[in-house]
Amino acid sequence: MIRKFIVSRDDAIYQAWPDVALTPSGRLVCVFSECTHHSDRSYTRIMLTTSTDEGETWSPKRPLTDALKGDPKRDPFWNCPRISALRDGRLAAVVDRVAGRKENVGGKQENFLWFSSDEGESWDGPCETPVHGIVPDQLIELRHGDHAGRWVLSAHTVFDLPTGLLWSERCWLSDDQGRTWVGPRIIASVPGLLLCEGSVVEMPAGELACFMRENSGQGYDCYKAISLDGGMTWQRPSRFPVPGCHRPVGGMLKSGNVLITHRYMQGGKGWLGWWTQNFFAALTDVESCLAPNREAAHTRIIPLDFDRNPESDTGYSGWVQLAGGDIYVVNYIVDDAPKAHIRGYRFSEADILLQADRGPSQIGNT
Repeated sequence: MIRKFIVSRDDAIYQAWPDVALTPSGRLVCVFSECTHHSDRSYTRIMLTTSTDEGETWSPKRPLTDALKGDPKRDPFWNCPRISALRDGRLAAVVDRVAGRKENVGGKQENFLWFSSDEGESWDGPCETPVHGIVPDQLIELRHGDHAGRWVLSAHTVFDLPTGLLWSERCWLSDDQGRTWVGPRIIASVPGLLLCEGSVVEMPAGELACFMRENSGQGYDCYKAISLDGGMTWQRPSRFPVPGCHRPVGGMLKSGNVLITHRYMQGGKGWLGWWTQNFFAALTDVESCLAPNREAAHTRIIPLDFDRNPESDTGYSGWVQLAGGDIYVVNYIVDDAPKAHIRGYRFSEADILLQADRGPSQIGNT
């Protein structure tokens, strides 16, 4: 059902947190971070690799950014890159650069954009953005409804308030391709919930659904917030039936269904302190994405990979749908390697739901 590929492996360095975009010619461009270790960012650099055969083979990696070295408690380091394809044919890569007390709290949390007009061969940037936060979403270009053409860029941060820490997922909006921005607009900031790592998906009629990780370590559901005005305002978030969800990455499929890749985090102590073992994908539909509560939504969940390493580390991903309909996912994993590396996965929607050609309304009835 699921074919696996090596996208990038270098046993001398830790490689993690990938994303992938599909160009008009069919080229795949994957960006990822290389660093000393997940828990050691004294060296970081954002790299990229390309494929011209739908992910069967990949080019040698090469840098997108300069290398940053130093004490991450004081000096800046690159964190989580994202990449997306714009309607004008350009690629847009966004990377957060972090420095300060902690990765989530305080310090600098800057986000920069790079653009490529030649399918990833050369890049212009970095371009500053007003986005303050970490683990950005892709640069989302809206395509439907009254706000078509708007750019939406989101990230999360944690505010150290007198009453305690407040986690906040926020977005910034641009109607002139990044020359000016409006924001931040609060997607979700709920006392008692540690909401972060949002993934914004545009529905066919223009509504937006943002899927988020809850970071308490309790194995809670994914949370979802909805916007009906292009990201200016957001409804109070509700639970969505993707249990133990970390780093959701959602998008529309050609069938009209919605796919969300994510780490499954069960909670508890984990194994030797590590619980990043499972990588899943959830299939759902537009009706569920816009449903008012968990009980009105349904999902179908498939395991994509399992990390057997005693110090497992996996579950940050990106994906695209190829011209022929197959889904191509990139993810990082340790497994049988000495350090984390980037893996690719190729499968079809029919591998999740045999009746997929009957349409999205059939997910809950099969």
